[in-house]
Amino acid sequence: MKVTVTHSLRGRLLWFLLAAIIMAALAQASIAYRSALYDADQIFDYHMQQMALSLRSGAPLANHAQALPVDPVNNDMVVQVWTPDGVQVFRSITRAELPQRAVLGFSNVKANGTTYRIFSVQTSSQTVQIAQDMAVRKRMAGSLALRTVGPIALMAPILMLVVWWVVSGSLAPVSRVRKQVAARQADDLSPVSEAGLPDEVRPLVHELNLLFGRVKTAFDAQQHFVADAAHELRTPLAALKLQVLSLERAESAEKRSLAISRVSAGIERATRLVEQLLVLARQEASAASGDQLQAVDLNDVVKRALGDMAGIAQARKIDLGLHHMDPAKVAGQADALNIMLRNLVDNAIKYTPQGGTVDIDLRASPVGVTLSVEDSGPGIPPEERERVFSRFYRVPGTDANGSGLGLAIIKAIAERHGARLVLDKSERLGGLCVRVEFPLPAKK
Repeated sequence: MKVTVTHSLRGRLLWFLLAAIIMAALAQASIAYRSALYDADQIFDYHMQQMALSLRSGAPLANHAQALPVDPVNNDMVVQVWTPDGVQVFRSITRAELPQRAVLGFSNVKANGTTYRIFSVQTSSQTVQIAQDMAVRKRMAGSLALRTVGPIALMAPILMLVVWWVVSGSLAPVSRVRKQVAARQADDLSPVSEAGLPDEVRPLVHELNLLFGRVKTAFDAQQHFVADAAHELRTPLAALKLQVLSLERAESAEKRSLAISRVSAGIERATRLVEQLLVLARQEASAASGDQLQAVDLNDVVKRALGDMAGIAQARKIDLGLHHMDPAKVAGQADALNIMLRNLVDNAIKYTPQGGTVDIDLRASPVGVTLSVEDSGPGIPPEERERVFSRFYRVPGTDANGSGLGLAIIKAIAERHGARLVLDKSERLGGLCVRVEFPLPAKK
């Protein structure tokens, strides 16, 4: 038969504690009985020894056992006395037939369907033997054990009730938390109350609340992303539809060529917007998942960005270069930092007029690492520098094509790395200077 043990903490505590109480009561009863039996043996042995010692110095006694009536009560204790030559001179009045021999000291003898405890002592004038039925001792031991077990039998049910009350009361807050979570809707991610929880359960509920917070952040970000993406994709898709209709109605080769170029430009803008949206979604998902940061060599990130963006800069006749680079490492994710720097350089190239300059600067100091991208473009007015970090926002009057997501992506990645993003005017090139200030990695 297979016994199934419940996985409920309350059930396990109750069953195991109650079983432990019952087993302890049984064990104590057994120990009490054995202890009482041992005490009874010691007491009766002492009494027998004292009785024998008191008889050994008396005068020889006449044996009148055959002439006197038999008293059944005397079966519990039997006394026999022999002379040195083996003649029995005294015997208790009893039906018990014990061996007519004496083994000095204590011994056990089976006779008359029971066991007798015998003590014999020999002197120069006589041999005295005291025998007692062991059933007498067992009855006394049982009586003593019953008096010991009685209080246990009375207290065990009370103790069980106390244990049940304590366990149930202690686990009541856990049951309350379970009911709160079970009654929630799928979109209810508010924190669970930690009031009154046991010390063993409170850390678990605390971590559960932190998880709810992370899931809520990711859920809100997803909702905002879907809403923004739907809003922003509606315009370029509608424009593409109109341009396709214009292409279908084009009457001349010149109009058809113009319509095709407009469709191509629209497709390029939509593709760029979708790519930026996907990059932003990936970065937000990565931030919500709490991926571990590792040591990243920023020198490799800078070299890779220069290599990736060199072709675009050359096509726009932009002088893309490295102004200064110190050896520097930060705690982060290499892929995210590559995306951040590519977006910084791409924005600088996009808004810098042809023939301009874009420089990357990497400097390490005792307080941190600063990664800068400067350009010779028009820059951003001071009053617009906070607003440009918003999604899909573009500075009014900007001619360059864009989705308004570049700086939003850059800010999201910088915040994930604990970096500070600063927009300022480039004193050397006259355009915009974007600084990403990283803190030093924490020492282990």
